[in-house]
Amino acid sequence: MSVDIPLPVLKPADFASDQDVRWCPGCGDYSILAQMKKIMPNLGIPREKIVFISGIGCSSRFPYYMNTYGIHSIHGRAPAVATGLKTCRPDLNVWVITGDGDGLSIGGNHLMHAIRRNLDINIILFNNRIYGLTKGQYSPTSPLGKKTKSTPMGAVDNPLHPLSIAIGCEATFVARTIDTNIKHLGYILNRAAEHRGTAFVEVYQNCNVFNDGAWEYAKNRETKVETTLELAHGKPLMFGKNHDKGIRLNGLEPEVVEMGKGITEDDLLFHDEKASEPSLAYLLSRMRYEDGYPEPIGVFRCVDAPNYDEMVNEQFEQARKERGVGNLDSLFRTSETWSVE
Repeated sequence: MSVDIPLPVLKPADFASDQDVRWCPGCGDYSILAQMKKIMPNLGIPREKIVFISGIGCSSRFPYYMNTYGIHSIHGRAPAVATGLKTCRPDLNVWVITGDGDGLSIGGNHLMHAIRRNLDINIILFNNRIYGLTKGQYSPTSPLGKKTKSTPMGAVDNPLHPLSIAIGCEATFVARTIDTNIKHLGYILNRAAEHRGTAFVEVYQNCNVFNDGAWEYAKNRETKVETTLELAHGKPLMFGKNHDKGIRLNGLEPEVVEMGKGITEDDLLFHDEKASEPSLAYLLSRMRYEDGYPEPIGVFRCVDAPNYDEMVNEQFEQARKERGVGNLDSLFRTSETWSVE
């Protein structure tokens, strides 16, 4: 007779490892770590079923600080490692922790394919627009003209926009949040964890040593109501201190309008995170503060689609039923083989 043993009730402190956290004082990574530990008990998943996988960079220290299983892999390859692990062990709750350098430079190819396959994993990309661990070189998200140790006369590369890439790869869950907006950060991490499929979250994260203030316009208490727009499913795109501004479409271009001057909520663009067509989500991902728009935060897209790991394992099961379990030695010695004497 089997007896169901209830799972122990976990607290955020239960997810803290015994390792000293070695980030610079004031780093935004501390906030992300704190909120991650806070949401973990809500998932009802035992710690031995949770795995954090990282590549290389400041963000990639993350697995050491979580009292779960973890893999500190190689530069840019965390999505590939996660693909293998989730496919072989679909019962695990898998998180990829990466940064703008690790994930979008050497790891761009692996990131793209993990997203398009729609594995049931969560990818959290810390974006501080700089290489922090290697001491201040420009990264794939650094803005044009950015002067760094490796671009003393200013960067001439067009920056990548992480959410635009994710949506272009047909990501089924796409969101953005900010390290200092802790309530919103926790909400987004929880939403990502609940999603079945690849959840891609960009976190605006501050590197106070090598790129301090990169997101000041989106964090400053006095300016953020004008420079950011919090997305809400089914609600009009409105922002401003008194919700007195909005976004409407002018042809195929978003346009900032003032409310009450012949403009009503019905004239505005309404957010639909469930839309199967990703074009409007992509449009939102292209709204930039430097172009005169408030930058959206929240869930851009959340749709259902088949999961790669489930479909692969269904094929495995079908093959076993049709051909049996198989034998590795026999496989090596079949088909086009020969002996050298």
